[in-house]
Amino acid sequence: MSENKTAKPIVEMRHISKAFGPVQALKDINLTLGEGEILGLVGDNSAGKSTLMKVMTGAYQRDSGDVLVSGKPTHFKNPHESREEGIEMIYQDFALCGNMDIAQNIFLGRWPKKGLFVDRNRMYAEADQVLKRLKVDVNSVFQKVESLSGGRQQSVAIARAISFNPRVVVLDEPTANLSVMATERLLETMAELKRQGVAQIIISHRLTDIFEVGDRIMVMKRGQNVGDRYIQHTTEQEVLELIVSGTPETALTADQALAGRAA
Repeated sequence: MSENKTAKPIVEMRHISKAFGPVQALKDINLTLGEGEILGLVGDNSAGKSTLMKVMTGAYQRDSGDVLVSGKPTHFKNPHESREEGIEMIYQDFALCGNMDIAQNIFLGRWPKKGLFVDRNRMYAEADQVLKRLKVDVNSVFQKVESLSGGRQQSVAIARAISFNPRVVVLDEPTANLSVMATERLLETMAELKRQGVAQIIISHRLTDIFEVGDRIMVMKRGQNVGDRYIQHTTEQEVLELIVSGTPETALTADQALAGRAA
């Protein structure tokens, strides 16, 4: 994996805070994602990982802080607005319609038209192109989604996101409940996206997966950043220690941690 130290930031989140009533879900947290970078976002179930991503995409509104995309300040009111800026989020439930086929799911709600009617030839041809771009192997774009394995369904969800030509894709627990083989295929898809210049954020409890495809890993705890490391210069053990005992006061950026090792 590339360390990506010089990658130009495509997304910057600065001093983000978010509360739900008396519960402080995010507290003065920063996140930077470089162009074409794969960032793993880890922490326990109450760390605030999904909340931070929903603030990024506009599903939640932040209480304070700034979000910049390609250096431009933004304030997305909903995920549709973040999609227009090239940010897609794929949730754990995939949000697919099982009784529809693969192509219909990829273009759900925006089927290409020819006059007043759906241009089915174009829809199936473009769906096939998206799957080939991701190197996803399916029997046919006419296949019903409900007949697919969990791994294949995840690939269809990614294909739908990619059909919008995003610059950033966020995946929430993408390998949860997948078989070993399905996980390997999905990680290959992520690597292919990286080769095509698509930046990714992976929320996951499976450190092994992040270490296989990631460039950098950020650890959250109680809505705060407690550590940031380059994958090439850390270990799963160090990350686990940060998850358990890391604090905002002792948190280092990936560059600071790397400089400390070199000192």
